[in-house]
Amino acid sequence: MVGAPMTGFSISMDLAPKQSQSEESSAQTGTVEQRLKFFMQDVTGRALVMMESATQGQNGIAMDLVQEAFISLHKSYANKAIEEWYPLFYTILNNKLQDWRRKEARRASPFSLFRKLNLDSDDDEMMDIVDESTPNPLHFLAQEVAIEEIHEAITKLPLRQQQAFMLRAWEGFDTQTTAQIMNCTEGSVKTHYHRAIQGLKASLSHLNPFMGGSSDES
Repeated sequence: MVGAPMTGFSISMDLAPKQSQSEESSAQTGTVEQRLKFFMQDVTGRALVMMESATQGQNGIAMDLVQEAFISLHKSYANKAIEEWYPLFYTILNNKLQDWRRKEARRASPFSLFRKLNLDSDDDEMMDIVDESTPNPLHFLAQEVAIEEIHEAITKLPLRQQQAFMLRAWEGFDTQTTAQIMNCTEGSVKTHYHRAIQGLKASLSHLNPFMGGSSDES
């Protein structure tokens, strides 16, 4: 079931943030396959958005990464509760993304085998930011705005800002959990998240009520 190819998924899938899991309690009592089906239905759309942005629109690669993460989750953590699957899944997915990026970097530069690859700059210009409240991404949307416009604004962000924003705002993870998933410090998450919000405000400044509040509110 998990090993079957993922077809029919695209960036137009559910881009809404993860809601409180009212259905999760009933799903917890189902079989592993039923719980996994519920989990996949809930998370696939958002995970694909994140991976398509991270791979610069390579839909096939994004689907492969998401499917591989589901397979690994199923193999290693099938008996975990559904609420534990969310951070575990995104940690696995982030690791697979980083592996793919390293392979791509080495393919582009064969001599990189002889030096350490620095794909991210988490500690550059670290900002002393009080942890920001997580905005509701639905406030970014106006009825007349296509999802593609929101996605385009996200893809313009640097990768780590994309990740911090999607994990914090769309998945609702706190700073500590996001840092564990991204394998960086909480300060780095705060910096990336702050810059992501500022970048999206700049890109989507024509929307309302997106500009209805300050990102520095706590």
